[in-house]
Formats: sequence, structure tokens, C-alpha cells
Amino acid sequence: MDFTQLGQDLLSAIPTILFGIVLIIIAWALAKVVKKAVVKAASAAGLQDRLVSWNVADSNESATNTIESIAQVLYYLVWVFFLPGIFDTFGLQSIADPIRNMTDTVLQFIPKLFIAGIIFAIGFFVARIVKQLAVNLATTVNVDRYVNKFTGSKSSGHKTPVANALGNVVFALVIIPIAIVGLEALGIESITNPIVELLNTVLSVIPNILVAVILVAVGMVIAKVVGQLVTSLLDGTGINELSKYVEEKGSTKPVDFAKIIGQVVSVVIGLFFTVEALNALNLDVLNTVGSALIAYIPNVLIALIILGLGIFGGRFVGNFIAENTHSKWIAEIVKAIFAVFAVFMALEQLDFASSIVNTAFLFIIGGLAVAFALSFGLGGRDFARKQLDKLDHKIDSESDDKMTR
Repeated sequence: MDFTQLGQDLLSAIPTILFGIVLIIIAWALAKVVKKAVVKAASAAGLQDRLVSWNVADSNESATNTIESIAQVLYYLVWVFFLPGIFDTFGLQSIADPIRNMTDTVLQFIPKLFIAGIIFAIGFFVARIVKQLAVNLATTVNVDRYVNKFTGSKSSGHKTPVANALGNVVFALVIIPIAIVGLEALGIESITNPIVELLNTVLSVIPNILVAVILVAVGMVIAKVVGQLVTSLLDGTGINELSKYVEEKGSTKPVDFAKIIGQVVSVVIGLFFTVEALNALNLDVLNTVGSALIAYIPNVLIALIILGLGIFGGRFVGNFIAENTHSKWIAEIVKAIFAVFAVFMALEQLDFASSIVNTAFLFIIGGLAVAFALSFGLGGRDFARKQLDKLDHKIDSESDDKMTR
């Protein structure tokens, strides 16, 4: 072994080693200085309180931890910038080159990130201002009172949910275009392009959503007004006087036919406006659903009419029978028969499993007929004979009266 050559190599390497150690010390010292400077500057500027007021942190302790984490990140960034030179000093280019490429990319990306951050910050600030203006304007106009008036809901004290909802909508309308510009400023096409396309799609749908919301709101108002108008007109015709023929004995609350019809009219008008709002969204699925609803409305209305006629007609006939025969159970049977027929006819009108409904109806009618025949024929022979004797006696007495006259 040539110790002389080894000693010369070691002596020649000493300056390089010393220079590398100096770089390490400088990197360590600078990283520590940057870390402490950030923490002290944030503390002097009262950044902890600002983070709490901005709802970024829950408490001062949490804000302090956040600042220390940021300072720690900057500490490591300083080391990352010094590492390529340190590794180059020790002749480790295979390690230094990837780190250098990474730092070059980060340095090139920092201005874009800074511009995007400024755009997002300004956009968020502007969006919050516009949102607050919209909320204040809606609160001043008292939008919630008008909405509660038309919807019939009670006011919730000082809360303004409708005004806040309008403010959130305005906030979204302002922040989405700014977010698109900020993402495009980053220049990362593989990440930003899908997000930008998504935001552009949302932005293009927002006008349709606003039109749909306006249609629903207008529809609710018109439906309520027309329903109340129909109720008032029918009240004047005296249609509610018919309730005395169909209401149950002992009932203290008469049937309000005018209100029922008015509510049905309101629901139908509301459905038409809702379907039109769905069509305004220009979504094929919703358009198909809307068309199906419109086509099905006549069936529903006819089914409701059948149910109403069956139930109220059954009550009218049952009450008439109860008053003239003084037989309560016969009246109840008549009401049940009317109700059963009305239910099955309504289900048939709704095309609700027609074959099953028809089969079940036939089975029920057949079973009732057989049960009635068996009960009357086997268990009620004496009753039937007595009733027939009474009928025969009544016919004979009426014939004798005619002959004597």
C-alpha cells in the first residue's frame, strides 16, 4: 500500500471536505434563522389572532402550531436548496442532479403558485364582499317575509335562511370563474384541465338552475294564489253545504270541499311548473321524468275523483240508509262496499298491476258472495223465513186494502 499517495489524496480532499462542512453549517444556520424569523415575525404581526378571526384556526394554540408547522416547512426547504451543492462538493452528482432538477422545477412553479394564490385570495375576498352585499340587500328587502307569506310557513325570528341562501348562490357565481382563472394560472394541464372543464360545466349549468328556481318560485306563488281563488269562488257557490249529507254522525268538523278542490288545483299547477323547471335544466333523464309526470297527471286526477266519489258517495248512501232503516250495520256495509269499489277502480285507473288488481277484486267479490250465501243459507234460514213471511203478509194486507177500497 502506498501510504504516501494515500496521504496526498487525503490532504487534497481536506479543502473539499472542509468546504462541504462549511456548506452544511451555513445551510443549518440559515434554516434555523429562517425558522425563528418566521415565528417571531408572525408573533409580532399578531398572525395568531388573525388566523383565529379568519376561522383558519380554532384557538391561539392551534394558530401557533400552524405557524410553527409553516416555519418547519421553510426550514426543510432551505436544506433542499443547499443539498445539491453539498452533494456536488462531495462528488455525489448522481444524488445531486435529481434534487437539483426538483428544486429547479419548484423554483419555476413558485411564481405560478404565487400568482394563483393571489388570484384565489382576491377572488375569495371579492366573493365574500359580494355575498355580504347580496345578503344585506335581501335582508333589507325582507325576502324571507315574502317567501314565508307565500309558502305559509312561520317566521323563524331574526334568522334569514332565504337571504343567506341567495348570498351563497352569489358567492358561488363569483368564486367559480375566479377559481377557473387561478387554476389556469398554475399551468398544470394534467390536473387543472379536468377541474377547469368541470367548473366550466357547472358554470354553464348555473343559468339553467337559476331559471328552474325562478320557475318553481313563480309556480308556487301562482299555485297558491289560484288555489285560494278557486277556494273562495267555490265557497261562494255553497258547495260546502253538501258536507251535511256525507259527514259522519257526531262529527263536529264539516268537510271543506272548496278547500280540498283548491288544494288539488294548487298541487296540479305546482306540478306543471315543476316539470317545466326540470325541462329548463336540459337533462335528458329529468326531461323524461317530467314528460312521464305530465302524462300521468290525468290518471291521478281521475283516480282521485273516483276515490272521492266512492268515499263521499258511500257516506251519502250509507247515511240515507241509516236514517230510513235505522240499521247502522247495513249502512256501514254499504260504505265499505262503495270504498272497496272506489279503491279498486282507482288502482285500475292508475294502471297499478292491473291483472293482479282485477284478480284480487274478483276473488274478493266471489268470496263475499259465497260467504253471504253460506251464512244466509245455512245459518240464517229461520231469519230468511221470518223476513219472507213478513214480506208476504205485508203484500197480502196491501192487496186486501186495495180490494176494500
